[in-house]
Parts: sequence; structure tokens; C-alpha cells
Amino acid sequence: MPELGRWLEFWKRIGAKGDPQKAYYMLEGLYSVQQRAYHNLSHIGRCLDEYHPARHLPEHPDEVEMALWFHDAFYDTMAADNETRSAQLAYRISRDIGLPDLFAGNVHDLILETRHIVTPFDIDSQVLADVDLSILGTPEVEFDEYENNIRKEYRWVPDWQFRAGRAKILGDFLARPSIYSTEFFREKYEGQARRNIERSLARLG
Repeated sequence: MPELGRWLEFWKRIGAKGDPQKAYYMLEGLYSVQQRAYHNLSHIGRCLDEYHPARHLPEHPDEVEMALWFHDAFYDTMAADNETRSAQLAYRISRDIGLPDLFAGNVHDLILETRHIVTPFDIDSQVLADVDLSILGTPEVEFDEYENNIRKEYRWVPDWQFRAGRAKILGDFLARPSIYSTEFFREKYEGQARRNIERSLARLG
């Protein structure tokens, strides 16, 4: 999990009220559930690291950062409402710590964008989605580890079914005119992401 100090700095910057450590350790507990091989503490830390140099891009950078902290708070591979539950939690916590309803509502809506159903249209959603998808453009070794960890999270799914489902998801990304919505992330990751996905699809058959 990103260090407590980073959370405390963020808490102070957004003017949150109450006990920041209570909220932090609540999040840490959610992300530490044993079956999370990828969507865990390390994933959030990596997202925040990716976001830092791109923080100047969104119109509401603090709302995007809040969404990153909470976007995978709930992650059950047998459930279909993880993003919805994570968004609802982020909204409730935002209001509980004294943030405006507009802030909380925007964070809620941003988290729903991490379902990656459609290409996001506003800059805040684009940056958030690109950060979440940045793993696709990492070097082969890191990407392959990511793919292996995703398989571990779906260990209960029969192999043939997993292969078909995973191929559909990756194929949909590859079919987009560009995987990344912002020029910042396209320049950084687009080419490698396409090569990684093509390799993965070949393995999946």
C-alpha cells in the first residue's frame, strides 16, 4: 500500500476532517484480502506513481487521486458490482470527512469509469482510465506477471472459459483506435501495450 505519509499529505491537501489514519487502515484492510493477486496494495501504489507525473492533466486532480485510492476497494471476481460498491464507499467516505457533495459525486462517477466499458470522454475520466490501464504498456516481464496474477484471481474459472473471456477483454482494447485516451499515455505506452496484448492473444489461442 502506498505509505501512510502519502495519504496524510493528500488528506491535508483536500481539507478532509476527522482521523486520516482510520480511513487509511480501512482501505489497507480492503486491499489486503488474500485472494487479490493483482488488484491489491501494490496496484494502488503503482497507479499513484503513474499519476504523479500526469497530475497536471485533469481539471480536478484531487478528485482523480481520490478515485485512484478507492477504485478497487471492493474486488470480488465472482461479483459484477465491484466498481459500484467502490464508488459508493468513496462517496460516503468523502461526505463523512467533510468534502463537498460535488467532490464526492465526481469521485463516485470517476470510479464507475474504471469498468472500461466505453472510451471516456472528459479529461478527468481519461486520465484515470489511462492510469488504470498503464500496466498494459509495461515491459514484457512485468506485463506477463500481471497476466499471471489476473489468472490467479480467477483461479475458480475453468481454463477454456477464462481464455475466452480474457481474449474478449483484450481484443476489445486492441480494436480501439487507441488504447489510451490522452497523448501523454499514448506516447508512453501505446506501442508496447499493443505488442503485449497481441502476444497475450496468441497465447490465449
